[in-house]
Amino acid sequence: MGGTTVVEVRGEIDIFTAAPLSVRLDSLTAVRHPDLVLDLRPVVFIDCSGLRLLCRTRNRVLARHGRLRLVTGDGCFLRILRAARLADVFEIHPDLPTALFGTVREDDVDDVSAAAG
Repeated sequence: MGGTTVVEVRGEIDIFTAAPLSVRLDSLTAVRHPDLVLDLRPVVFIDCSGLRLLCRTRNRVLARHGRLRLVTGDGCFLRILRAARLADVFEIHPDLPTALFGTVREDDVDDVSAAAG
């Protein structure tokens, strides 16, 4: 069993970038028990193609009894997830150490809650 794979996604996740990113994520989720962290903090835009890609990746990970974590503190992205009724579907963390080691500081929870509001 391998370790955690961290993928930093940058720029835009849209109809033009979702397909090549999907190929990469498919290869990372093809193993048994994938443990994947997607660092979305550098993402500046996501459309429905990007949301579909995240859902597909989540489904592949769960089908292989793995774990997927998203890292973001972007209030706009969190509002998009809530509007699409996906906020409770993903395991979301405010920073990489929290996603990797599960240590949540009170300040981090307040920051994500404030950004999501």
